[in-house]
Amino acid sequence: MSCVHYKFSSKLNYDTVTFDGLHISLCDLKKQIMGREKLKAADSDLQITNAQTKEEYTDDNALIPKNSSVIVRRIPIGGVKSTSKTYVISRTEPVMGTTKAVCKNTITLFLHNCFYLYNVSVK
Repeated sequence: MSCVHYKFSSKLNYDTVTFDGLHISLCDLKKQIMGREKLKAADSDLQITNAQTKEEYTDDNALIPKNSSVIVRRIPIGGVKSTSKTYVISRTEPVMGTTKAVCKNTITLFLHNCFYLYNVSVK
């Protein structure tokens, strides 16, 4: 019986998948890991990386040799979506000159509150 050691990137310990032969295909390895971990193929896919060489296996027909160690990451089925968002900001006040007034008012209010808190705590 041959084996491949795998661990999720968030875990400390390796688990083992056993198989017959000298190697296992990436597709079969993913199926076995998903079965052992009770993951649904419809929810996510697995990213498999060789633990020693850091090579990512991308071809489902790639052969992983027995006694290899791999790192597993769950990824969304559609891939990773971009988190950048575009916001449209509507301004009704004039842009020029407002920044200094807002900053000055904010600093004044902050200093006033600090002075008040200091006087309350001293008494």
